[in-house]
Amino acid sequence: MSTYEVSLKKEYKDRIVPALMKEFGYKSVMQAPKLEKIVINQGLGIAVADKKLIDTAINELTTITGQKAVATYSRKDISNFKLRKKMPIGVRVTLRHDKMYEFLERLVRVALPRIRDFKGIESKLDGRGNYTLGIEEQIIFPEINMDDISRLLGMNITFVTSVPTDEEGYALLKEFGLPFKSEQKKQ
Repeated sequence: MSTYEVSLKKEYKDRIVPALMKEFGYKSVMQAPKLEKIVINQGLGIAVADKKLIDTAINELTTITGQKAVATYSRKDISNFKLRKKMPIGVRVTLRHDKMYEFLERLVRVALPRIRDFKGIESKLDGRGNYTLGIEEQIIFPEINMDDISRLLGMNITFVTSVPTDEEGYALLKEFGLPFKSEQKKQ
């Protein structure tokens, strides 16, 4: 058993928890908001025509996250989309604990700054303290080799927090370093 601890996890314990406790007046460390999981999802409706696309997406998502991605399957037949029940139509992976912190650190410090003309991410949460970030191209991750990709695929990254309000969720994600757009509109 190694004593290695992910630097973002250590920063969460040492800096973020005390800052949030002070900001929101929590009495116990256990009340402080925490990131429960990160779910990365790729919807691949175009995979109906090309079955190899699912395998490619699984390999890419596994490379990006360091955890095996799984295919998601359709629940019912939809004739207009040439879709049958139990056809693979997407790929997803759920990250928790150390892998979650490692992925978040790479996303904030390496991947997001590589987006062309990047001015920050939208600051709209879902009403329950969770946030979903849409990414248009998988090539912003340095793990993806530009020469190997056949098609640009987008993905949704959902940050699930333990807090009931958007205000607390926003504060937590901002402390983790997510580059939200400046809040000049609210003034």
